[in-house]
This record gives sequence, structure tokens and C-alpha cells, in this order.
Amino acid sequence: MAPMSGAPSEASRRPSYKGLSPASPRASVAARGSSKKTDTRCEVTLRRTLWAAGCRYRKNVADLPGRPDVVFPGARLAVFCDGDFWHGRDWESRRQKLGRGSNPEYWLAKIQHNMERDRENTRRLQEMGWTVLRFWESQIRSDVEAVVCTVLGAKSHRCAN
Repeated sequence: MAPMSGAPSEASRRPSYKGLSPASPRASVAARGSSKKTDTRCEVTLRRTLWAAGCRYRKNVADLPGRPDVVFPGARLAVFCDGDFWHGRDWESRRQKLGRGSNPEYWLAKIQHNMERDRENTRRLQEMGWTVLRFWESQIRSDVEAVVCTVLGAKSHRCAN
């Protein structure tokens, strides 16, 4: 399907890493291998706690923007578990640290693109009538019960409306 005139094409929204490269091919392979796309520790922790609380959900729904980690279709509620590093938690501090590290142009562009993609996916889901909740992995690790309470509150609110 061709993009509508005036709308940016999928290719034009992708970042360009031309002229940028990871520190080494070996480092790139190691980073990809250690960065899971699904079933991360924080996702599994959240899902187990939600399940224990009696919640039934779908996971990693491919036909929704951003492929949300946990989805409650009836409540139109999408939940994301964002990794602190890859999604830019405490971005100002992290940006300064990355700027002093190895290959800063690559890493700054990579994480900034991830943050832009997260905002775009959230916007698209909201336009489709979904409520979107995003939690940092460190939030989930430090107090999963509070995160579950937030999810349950949003879920019950959406079901009541």
C-alpha cells in the first residue's frame, strides 16, 4: 500500500545510521544477543503478578502499533515494559554519559530513535482508542505490586466506561 501524499513513508521515518557504526562487529552481536525482544525479566515478573491477581491478557500483540507487552483487548488497554537503557530513562543524565563513552554518535541516535518510536506508537494507539501505560523496567523490579495496582485501576476504569 502506497503512503498517502504528504504523509511520511515508512522508510523516511527510519533513522539513518549512515556513517555510524557500532564499536565493533563483535560488540554489535553481543548487544543484540543480550537484548531480548520479548519475555524479559521485567515483563515476566509483571505478567506473573497480573496472572496471580486474576488478570487474563494477551502478550506481544503483533497487530497493534509497538507490539505491546501486555494487552487487555476488552478494556483496550496496552501495557509496555520499557528497558531503562534502550528506551532512555533519565535521558539527560544518560545522554551525557553516552556522550563521553565509546561511539557516542551511534548510541545517541539509536536511543533517541527508540524514544521517538515509543512516542509515535503511543500516539497511534491512543488515536485508535486505546489507553497506553508505560513502565520502566526498574519500576517493575522495585515495586511490581504498585505497577499492578496502576494497571488494575486503569483496566477497571476502562471497563466501567
